[in-house]
Formats: sequence, C-alpha cells, structure tokens
Amino acid sequence: MKTLLYLFSLMLAIALLGGCQPEPKPIAYGAANCAHCNMTVADNRYGAELVNDKGKLYFFDSSECLMAYTIEHPEFGENAAFLMVTDFTRPNELIDARDAIFLQAKALPSPMGMYLTAVADKEVVAKMKQKHGGRLLTWNEAVTAVQKNERPD
Repeated sequence: MKTLLYLFSLMLAIALLGGCQPEPKPIAYGAANCAHCNMTVADNRYGAELVNDKGKLYFFDSSECLMAYTIEHPEFGENAAFLMVTDFTRPNELIDARDAIFLQAKALPSPMGMYLTAVADKEVVAKMKQKHGGRLLTWNEAVTAVQKNERPD
C-alpha cells in the first residue's frame, strides 16, 4: 500500500511540474493591456509578449513597448523564457523576437510611433523594404533604436 501511495504521489508531482513549463499564449486583443504603457493591445499585427521564467505573461501593444520594458527592467529581458513579437505579415502569429527582422519605415506606423514592424521571413521583409523604404534591424539594433529614440525621417 505504501508503494502504491508513493508511486501515486510521484506521478502527481511529475504531472504538476510538467504542466508548469513557461510558454507563450495567444494575446487577447482588445482585452489585454500593455505592461509598459497600459494601452489596450488592439492591433493584431503589432502585439508582443514576454513570458518570464516562472511562466507569468506580460503583453505589449507593440514591439517597441516590449523593448522599452526590457530596457527599463533588464532582468526581465535577460531572464525571460520567451520574448515574442507578432509577424506583421501573419497577424496573431507570435515569433521569437530575437529572430525577427524589424523594418523601420515611415510608411508603416506602429502603435507607439517608432515605426517598427516585425517579420519572420527575410525575403518577405526585403520586398517590404523595397516597397516602403526604411531600414532593416535585428532585435539588438531595434532595442538600441528604441533606447536612442531613433525614428525614420
């Protein structure tokens, strides 16, 4: 009987620990508030998300709000389980922010006015740059642009 109770307890502990893995969740557009600026996250082409190492979710109305948040709270960015941004070409689809390519173009205004648009596909973003102009940035370059408040001319 003791062995059975021990096995049951062990299985329960494994099940509970297995269910606590941090993971991104879909953004509730129109209901979630930005953790940085407190605006409602409304545009499904620009939302962003941070999942901390304990699984707590933080939503953002734009990639620049996510970047500003990680600048102001570096420990959140450094210890994040996930930093996610929405692929502009596939609304509602979150991609790893560190792998995204950011087009900063005056023709594509983002919610907070930094004109940063995240895209996963290099060929697609290259075509967007040809059409809209601007410059292509990596995650780190985009964070620096936010930190320096660099906007397109």
